[in-house]
Formats: sequence, C-alpha cells, structure tokens
Amino acid sequence: MSDINVLYEIKSLEKEIVRAFINNKDITIPENIFPSPTQFQIIECIIENKNQEINQKDLEKHLNLSRATISGVLQTMEKKNLIKRVTNREDVRTKKIILNEKTKEIFEKKRKTIEHTEKKLIKNISEEDLETFLKVLNIMKENIKKEEGKDKIC
Repeated sequence: MSDINVLYEIKSLEKEIVRAFINNKDITIPENIFPSPTQFQIIECIIENKNQEINQKDLEKHLNLSRATISGVLQTMEKKNLIKRVTNREDVRTKKIILNEKTKEIFEKKRKTIEHTEKKLIKNISEEDLETFLKVLNIMKENIKKEEGKDKIC
C-alpha cells in the first residue's frame, strides 16, 4: 500500500479529464471568453441561486475562496463581459453580480460538455464502485479540511 501515490493518480485523472474536455468538438466558445473552472463555478452559483441576489461575499463563502481571489476572478469576468456588478440599493457597500445572456448560453454549452465528459468518465463503472469512490473522495476532502487549521499560527 505504501507504493500507491494517491496525489499522482488524482492529478493524472484530472489531466485526462481536462484533455477530454478540451478535445470535445461540440463546444464553440471563443477562447478569449471561455470561462475558467472558477469562473464556471461562479456562473453556476449565480444560476442555481437565480431567485436571490448574489454578491462577492456570498461567492467567497460558497466557493471557500479568499476575498482577493474572488475579486480578481470577478474583475476578469467583467473585462470579458461575462458579468456585470451593480450596486445594491439596500446596501451601497455591496454589489450584486448579474450574468448577461451570452454568459448563460456559454454556461449551458459548457454544462452539456461536462455531462458528456462525465458519461465517458464513468462508463463501465458499477453504481456500487462509484458510490465507494465518492465516499473515499469525501473522506479525503474532510481529512484535508481537518488538517488545514492545525499548522496555522494565528
């Protein structure tokens, strides 16, 4: 068991997934506006919560990312015209994040590509094996979360 390099295998799988995703010819989104994985998560969060106003703080909590990281990603998304930030009437210190129609179209195209890639990924894997795999992944994530705070000085 000591010869198993879990991180290497996870990274290798990630590379194969990205390669399959990039090689998918169904997607016709100009590269200069193609959303990064984090941008896609932001778009997904806004779409899933379409009945609520989403601001930067909401995204920080939801994605577990720092204020600076989210701020930079949102600035890039604004430059690409994927989002618009509008001052909240109730609290002028916050800005709600709004998607334009082009972004919603991109999201749907990319979501279909993700679904297609996922089907290829799990082909010939039993439901039981998938459940075990997801259970192990969740345990690994929890292990990392538990250890994160132990080395912090403050």
